[in-house]
Amino acid sequence: MHKSNKIEKLLWAIALPGFGQFLNGKYVKGITLIILEFIVNYMSDLNQIIIDSFKGNIQEAIQQTDYHWLMFYPCLYMFGIWDAYKDGGDTAEYAYIPFVLGAFLGTVGIIYSDVFHPFSILLGPVWLPMLFSFVGIAIGVAIFLFLKRRQSIL
Repeated sequence: MHKSNKIEKLLWAIALPGFGQFLNGKYVKGITLIILEFIVNYMSDLNQIIIDSFKGNIQEAIQQTDYHWLMFYPCLYMFGIWDAYKDGGDTAEYAYIPFVLGAFLGTVGIIYSDVFHPFSILLGPVWLPMLFSFVGIAIGVAIFLFLKRRQSIL
């Protein structure tokens, strides 16, 4: 049996936090992340929010959202992805930065998802946090590459 690679583990963690941990043999951590995922998902009504958002019913998604619970989701999600990636093998120094910034800006996106209208479009509690997370990841990758380059020069 061959060992799966880091990217495979990262992609399974994107599918559901905890799956990457199972591939890494970290069963208690995987079960814990899956249980937390289900609790936050249920308490924030995330599945219904996603359905409403995909159908373009942004106001309904906003009204349905329990923001106090949903604010946990970006950090839980990005930690699950980072942890699966990190435990999958050798990881470069500062490789965590894109994940941390993705989690942080995703949370900021949730906070402002009911009032922030980029380009006069209300994106709501699914699309705005996703957009902010991607921006955070991109900024994090740029910082990671800068630090990596700087370290190799020294």
